[in-house]
Amino acid sequence: MEFDWQALGTFGIYSVAALLCFVGFILSCLSLSGTWVVLAATGLVAWSKWPEFPGLGTLVIFLLLCIAVEVIEALAGAWGVQKRGGSKAAGWAALLGGFIGMFLGTFIPVPIIGTLLGMLLGSFGLAFLVEHARMKKAEHALHVATGAVIARLAVIFLKVGVTIIMSFALAIGLAVT
Repeated sequence: MEFDWQALGTFGIYSVAALLCFVGFILSCLSLSGTWVVLAATGLVAWSKWPEFPGLGTLVIFLLLCIAVEVIEALAGAWGVQKRGGSKAAGWAALLGGFIGMFLGTFIPVPIIGTLLGMLLGSFGLAFLVEHARMKKAEHALHVATGAVIARLAVIFLKVGVTIIMSFALAIGLAVT
């Protein structure tokens, strides 16, 4: 009776891919680019099973999804601010504030929640300050900054959703092939 080393290799690759998909999910929850990690998992599996599923078509579709999510994220903060009557400067401030807040939020001793909370507060705070300095109206600045937070939350849900869809598409495709 021989040991099936190829099966062990396939199991190992699938295990690494599953771990990468899980890491991608966690990163997406933090508003980071988890979709790219799922693309890497798909690339690993495609390399091991070439030319079978996932293949080039799946890789291209996943790549396009990753790019689309990044473009939407880049535009969302500014869109959320401007949709509520804010300036472009407030949109950029919301983006910068989100990054600063995400970094500072890592010091909040609650994993994931601290980073997310920091990102939302930073995005809100900097958009509020810029818009208040521009218009000198706290109510307007509050309205605009709330738009930045809503847009940030929408992007997080989008990233998590796309990451889950990509992960499940990979898992289901592997299960049926």
